[in-house]
Amino acid sequence: MPLRRGRVGRPGLLGAVARTAVVAGTATATSNAVNRRGARRAAEQQSYAEQQAPPPPPQQVYAPAPAPVSGGDDTVAQLSTLAELHSSGALSDAEFAAAKAKLLG
Repeated sequence: MPLRRGRVGRPGLLGAVARTAVVAGTATATSNAVNRRGARRAAEQQSYAEQQAPPPPPQQVYAPAPAPVSGGDDTVAQLSTLAELHSSGALSDAEFAAAKAKLLG
């Protein structure tokens, strides 16, 4: 009777597990390579699109509005400030009259 080496026919449990592990590992490696390639292509396309896009228009800078020359509210506020200074004694009658004439004139 000849000597038999190993099994003939279907593999045993360990053979099936080993084959499944090899197939799964190969599938994972292939999937990862495809994902990396897709991500690299997407990054290259985005970079190319950014390079081809026209530059944004320059922002317009507006000068601030000029202060009113002498508005009614401003003059009234300055007159009331002068009156408070005069009533507190910080301004004399002559100083108050001169400042008032300057504001109104």
